[in-house]
Amino acid sequence: MPADAASYDVVVAGLGAMGSAACWRLARRGLRVLGLDRFEPPHSHGSSHGASRVIREMAFEHPRYVPLVRRAYALWDELERAAGRSLIIPTGAIYLGPPDSSVVAGSRASAVAHEVPSEELSAAQVRRRWPALCPAEGEIGLFERRAGILRPEASVQAMLDAARGAGAELSFGEPLLSWSPGVEVRTGRRTAGAKALVLATGPWMLEELSRLAPGSWVERVVQHWFEPARDAELLEPNRCPIYLWEDAAGLIFYGFPLLEGAVKCAIHHRGESVTAETVRREVSEEEIARTRERLERLLPAAAGRWRRSAVCLYTNTADGDFIIDRHPSDPAVIVASPCSGIGFKFAPVIGEIVARMAAGEEQELDLEPFSLGRFRTRSAARGS
Repeated sequence: MPADAASYDVVVAGLGAMGSAACWRLARRGLRVLGLDRFEPPHSHGSSHGASRVIREMAFEHPRYVPLVRRAYALWDELERAAGRSLIIPTGAIYLGPPDSSVVAGSRASAVAHEVPSEELSAAQVRRRWPALCPAEGEIGLFERRAGILRPEASVQAMLDAARGAGAELSFGEPLLSWSPGVEVRTGRRTAGAKALVLATGPWMLEELSRLAPGSWVERVVQHWFEPARDAELLEPNRCPIYLWEDAAGLIFYGFPLLEGAVKCAIHHRGESVTAETVRREVSEEEIARTRERLERLLPAAAGRWRRSAVCLYTNTADGDFIIDRHPSDPAVIVASPCSGIGFKFAPVIGEIVARMAAGEEQELDLEPFSLGRFRTRSAARGS
């Protein structure tokens, strides 16, 4: 490394949700932090955009996520106070589908395991309480009152502002090009030394993830916005919750109440495998029509004029769980991605976990399910 190269305590590569949170939690510890991003966040090229994200305590994916999101709620509150603005819109959330669907049964399991307050409703009860929602007979709903809407762009900006306010150096238009054990990082503008490096570049680290966690992939998911067809007052956040609806075939459709004159909705997963460089950003008429059909079935009042669509990238592991661990080639390098399409709500707690790792502090939460070792174990088992 050149003798005049700058030195940092931690370099964070990628300033989306996880990277901006890591910069914030690291800088507030008094560490010298450099944050790098190839674009100017908050931006629409990755996974941290789209005007709304769900925050929910019940985790149909696995009960292990409930303690994480509980800590995240506390940190979102802290960030709101620091930013002087609200980042969460409380709406509640309804999880709909057949009684044995993953959304319903998984949410119930996490609620039972962690005593999350919830209410089970028949399809008729759902329709009476929220007239805009039209679940079919035989489907049920679990309602969680605490859930709400996170504003992703405002949240990323608030974390970057908090990081900068605590002394972090943030550089945009400067992607990490390479790193070597030590840690030495190289960009198009500099070579720098650091005691730790955080890799949080999401879909831009697919090649690295393919080696560390076989089966990892980047998924193209499309979000759509529709204007109300009628009864717009029934779609307002105080009269319509966030919803996750799973059909009999296992397809999960989710959406939000009316915000800024439109209702956002999307199909969760089922997208094509892509890379960050080659992803198709154009949205087809067929994709819009397929989503409209789902919206007409569950929330017909919302299925009016199409306003716009946007492509979002999920960086997925083979098992759908997070990766938060040290790199096997260098323990000074921390991998804080991917999050398999459910990560945004957890950003502050993942940032805190990363900061504890970089500072050598003991963790308060169980990180074993998110270790890279699980992929090595599976590979060895397949080979035996």
